[in-house]
Amino acid sequence: MLDILLDILSWILLLGGALFLLTGAIGVLRFPDFYSRLHAVSVCDTLGAGMVLLGLMLQGGLTLVTVKLMLIFYFMVFSGPTAVHALAEAAQVSGLDPVEDDREDG
Repeated sequence: MLDILLDILSWILLLGGALFLLTGAIGVLRFPDFYSRLHAVSVCDTLGAGMVLLGLMLQGGLTLVTVKLMLIFYFMVFSGPTAVHALAEAAQVSGLDPVEDDREDG
């Protein structure tokens, strides 16, 4: 019974992570400027890949594979946002301005 519950939870995490990664990919294609695209991909990539790795950890059980997946997870959580921040700062320093919405509210 516990094996079935772990498999169900694992598949929920795997499919949820895939959905977040797909959403991030659509955001990259649909958003108007570099900064909003960068935000979409950073949030969805961190959450989606994290969920996929957690689902794989549940499938792996208590093995060395799970320890390796955990190390990948921690590296990704710390390096992903740092890399996105560096990209955004480099774009700002190079003079890339965000697209401003000139519509009036109301």
